[in-house]
Amino acid sequence: MKILLLGKDGQLGRELQRSLAPLGIVTAWGRTECDLSQTELQTDSLYAKVVATQPDVIVNAAAYTAVDKAESEGDELAHAINAAAPAILAHAALAMGCRLIHYSTDYVFDGSGTAPWTENAPTHPLNIYGKSKLAGEQSIQNSGCQHLIFRTSWLYAKEGCNFAKTMLRLAVERDSLSVIDDQIGAPTDAAWLADLTAQVISNATTSGTFHATATGEVSWHGYANYLIARARAMGFPIKVSQQAIRAVASEAFPTVAQRPHNSRLDCSKLTATFGHLPRVTPPPWQQGIDQLLEHLKP
Repeated sequence: MKILLLGKDGQLGRELQRSLAPLGIVTAWGRTECDLSQTELQTDSLYAKVVATQPDVIVNAAAYTAVDKAESEGDELAHAINAAAPAILAHAALAMGCRLIHYSTDYVFDGSGTAPWTENAPTHPLNIYGKSKLAGEQSIQNSGCQHLIFRTSWLYAKEGCNFAKTMLRLAVERDSLSVIDDQIGAPTDAAWLADLTAQVISNATTSGTFHATATGEVSWHGYANYLIARARAMGFPIKVSQQAIRAVASEAFPTVAQRPHNSRLDCSKLTATFGHLPRVTPPPWQQGIDQLLEHLKP
């Protein structure tokens, strides 16, 4: 099997390089090999480059994720990477008769209510990032190519920058922390999502959109509390006390882009469709955090 992976240097891209390697020949592109912000999107260059590789599967983990910067600097770059590029990849996949795997986000929803979002719930993104990701989804869905779109949330990995690593650093440095408690989601391990991708590529031919997150739900404050308590028990040199991790509302940390308060995603469709495959059933969010801490512990 020949696999073309875009976004190799991101948190998910690095895990995908690991999980996809046993499946066949993986051609992995990062910004050096294919800069989606540049002229590849203004000409036929990206299309031609993809077709030249003749992949059996295209896996697109490339994304513009600077949520606030998209608001302050305009939507051109976010649209290029999150919307225009997936449209070209879908066009190429259709022409070659190959499969396209793409990743999206809970930010396609407005975060209202408390119920987990299903795949067919009405979309209403609050910010430019969410709008660009939704446009990318729609281009793929409307293209007619065989595709899988995995919507996920609160992604982290052993490598790269993420909330968990930031909280650990601050917990070592500071006497007190303030963390938002009115945004709810499920911290999701990129390693699990990468393993899920490999299993589905190997064993299923289904097309469609699926929600793929860890199970359970927690606020950013609850997430930080759990992370720091477990890190303390594992011997990390934690300075902040648990009592000094203060819960605050989103308004305490104003951002340029509005964030959804309800990032819960209903993954029952994923489990019903692919749950018979190994390493596909979503794990509890705490399990991935424990594994991350095992990797990072001093």
